[in-house]
Amino acid sequence: MQSGTLRTERLELRPVRDEDIDRILEYRNLPAVTRWLLRTEVDPDAFRAAWRRAAEDPDDHSVAVTLDGLVIGTVSLDVLDGMGQPGMPQLTEADLGYIFDPAYGGRGYATEAVTAMVAHAFGRLSVRRITAGCFADNLASVRILEKVGMRREQHGVGDSWHAELGWVDGYTYALLAEEWRRGTR
Repeated sequence: MQSGTLRTERLELRPVRDEDIDRILEYRNLPAVTRWLLRTEVDPDAFRAAWRRAAEDPDDHSVAVTLDGLVIGTVSLDVLDGMGQPGMPQLTEADLGYIFDPAYGGRGYATEAVTAMVAHAFGRLSVRRITAGCFADNLASVRILEKVGMRREQHGVGDSWHAELGWVDGYTYALLAEEWRRGTR
C-alpha cells in the first residue's frame, strides 16, 4: 500500500514485507483456501517476486492484515482504468480481492479488513467504483462482499472452471463511491 498503514478496531493493514511471504504461503496453500482460488498452486519464488512488484506499483494498494502482529490475511486493491470512451478519467476503478487464514474465520476479521480497504479506496484514493469476483459457491466470500455493501451485478452461469467441480457459476460484485457515502450498503 503506497499510503502507509491503516488501523481498525482489531487489525493493522500494512504493506506486505518480504518476511511475511512464508507466513502468507502457509495458509494460502491450504486446500480449504485454494479450493476457492483461480490459481491453486503458486511457486514460492514467483509469489515473492509478485509481492515485491506490487510493493513498487503506485496503483497497487495491497496489504497484509495483521492481528497482534501476526499476518492473518491479505487484501488486494488494484486501482485501474474503468471502461469508457476517449477522455474518460483514468484510475477511477479498483479491483478488490482477499485471502485469509481459515484458522481466523468466523470472527469478522475479513469483513473488518475489507471494509477498511473499501473506505480507504473511496476516501483517500478517490476511486469511484470497486469490483470483486468470486465463485458463486464460495459462500464465505459472498457474505463478506454483501456485508461490505457490494451489490451482485453479474451472475455468470457456468462461466468459471473449477478443477474439482467442473464448470460452476461465478459472481461479480460492485459498489460506487456515492452508494458508500450514502450508506446504502
